Amino acid sequence: MIGSGYGRALIAASLAVLAGGAHAAQCGSSSAGFESWKREFADEARGRASPAAISALMGTSYSSATIAADRGQKSFKLSLEQFMAKRGAPAIISRGRAMKRSQAALFDSIEQRYGVPAGPLLAIWGMETAFGAVKGNVNTLSAVATLAYDCRRSAFFTDQLYAALALVDRGVLTANTRGAAHGEIGHTQFLPKNVLNYGTGGSLDNASVALNSTANFLKAHGWRAGAGYQPGEPNFAAIQGWNAASVYQRAIAIIGAKIDGE
Repeated sequence: MIGSGYGRALIAASLAVLAGGAHAAQCGSSSAGFESWKREFADEARGRASPAAISALMGTSYSSATIAADRGQKSFKLSLEQFMAKRGAPAIISRGRAMKRSQAALFDSIEQRYGVPAGPLLAIWGMETAFGAVKGNVNTLSAVATLAYDCRRSAFFTDQLYAALALVDRGVLTANTRGAAHGEIGHTQFLPKNVLNYGTGGSLDNASVALNSTANFLKAHGWRAGAGYQPGEPNFAAIQGWNAASVYQRAIAIIGAKIDGE
């Protein structure tokens, strides 16, 4: 395993390349060009990513499951009521309240450290993975590499891919890591760059680590202890930082408030 200083250097170098517009590997919209793109990307990454990370990249394959998921996010177009019903909001609220009681010491320690109460954390946990029951079964590196190659959001996921390569060096990701279709991992589904920036140490497959990391993310996005988190209130902006879909943001706020007893 290579130390975190090297990982930071990888990210800094990759961001510099992206900022300078030097990314030359040709994106595509089908599987046909993926292997060629991968070789070009690997050539560009040498010197900024370790041999072990490059080797992991070269072992990736085009993920049709990832592309299907990326093109099929229809639930975000539902009304708030439809979305909450589809995501099982009543069950999340019921179980969330029970977990808030049964794991009170954990949530109290998180709130003391980050200022984030149990409600929104449990809402996110329940919405993302049904409290860890459904974390995904898509190869993580293949998912991120596929989206870096895909022209639709190539720049965003190129950044995520460099972060994933740094996580390979840290031992957080391996060629066999599996998670959600867009490359998210752990109980609350962190993308690679968020693992680097907000992970609090340890595996996000550990619920306590994932919840602390999620609270750290929200605090870094402006969460203020004691302030409200409904639309129009100070902490709603932090929830907006978690997910760009407005229906998802409102659902987290509502479910979180019901878990917190508001």
